[in-house]
Amino acid sequence: MISIDKKKIGKGHPVFIVFEAGPTHDGLESAKGLAKLAAEAGADAVKFQVLDPERLVPDPSQQFSYSILVDKITGEQKEVSEPLLDILRRRYLTKDEWRELKAYCDALGITFFSTATFVDEVDFLKDLGCDTIKVCSGDVNHLSFIRYCAETGMVIQLDTGNATIGEIERAVDEVLATGNDRIIIHNCPSGYPARLESINLNLIPTLSHMFGCPVAFSDHTPGWDMDIAAIALGANMVEKTITLDRTTPSVEHLFSIEPEDMKRFVGSVRDLEVALGRNRKIISPEERKGGVGARRSIVLARDVREGELITAENIDFVRPGTGMPPDMADTLMGKRFSGKKRKGEQLGWGDFS
Repeated sequence: MISIDKKKIGKGHPVFIVFEAGPTHDGLESAKGLAKLAAEAGADAVKFQVLDPERLVPDPSQQFSYSILVDKITGEQKEVSEPLLDILRRRYLTKDEWRELKAYCDALGITFFSTATFVDEVDFLKDLGCDTIKVCSGDVNHLSFIRYCAETGMVIQLDTGNATIGEIERAVDEVLATGNDRIIIHNCPSGYPARLESINLNLIPTLSHMFGCPVAFSDHTPGWDMDIAAIALGANMVEKTITLDRTTPSVEHLFSIEPEDMKRFVGSVRDLEVALGRNRKIISPEERKGGVGARRSIVLARDVREGELITAENIDFVRPGTGMPPDMADTLMGKRFSGKKRKGEQLGWGDFS
């Protein structure tokens, strides 16, 4: 178990719900609007992406392909490709804008955190007062960067993407070597949207067992069926991208959730937590009382005389279960009735000798 901004994350604690707004905002006011919607929906955190586009992708010709949603009703999609630099430029905010956004999230009462791609960005997020930072899947083998992030003492969220188990182990070891054991490992399928074959939800309990730390699921599919399944398999955190409009012609909008579904998403997660219950059978007084009507009691199949032998032929089993239960029948065989009784009467402990 670890905590982010005093909220505990791990087995036995509520699922930590993160709404990702980093790739779907187009400026400060848009980012604020998405953060406000996330807070109103009941999410625990909203995530962004602090980056310097030209520094991260100096080659303006590098292309990135993804799918966009053309029609919500028909589900028609289209494959597009554009310079990665242009995509990242849409996410760029100045440091002053990031400060304003962080303060805005603090006022809303929702945790703000972000990915970072260079050490000075890590320092900036630390100075902003962030309690956690996310390392993107593309940096899972950037061990010196992971080490630098871990040395801040912040919770390190490791996105794994298409990393091998060996690469995940090395990244985790790098964090632990700094003395920081505040780690969350994300099962994050690659693809925009992710292919079903790449989601591999059964990896969630494997990661939990191998590393003994909270495991998250970063969803890149439309809807939230995969999130519900991930939680049922043990995910302690879910990260879902949000948007104002799924048909926005840019990366990640297609599989994001819109404002009218944000509260439903959170409600579905909280309902599931209640329904999952505990790992042992517990019957509430209300359930036990309600089950009486469906259970059976031992009754007489015919009139009997005092001293008559109790046999299988002179008893029956009918509802409700307010009398002697059927599983006591074998202990009565061979005993004798202590008085006269009529057909249909329930048997009690004082009715035989």
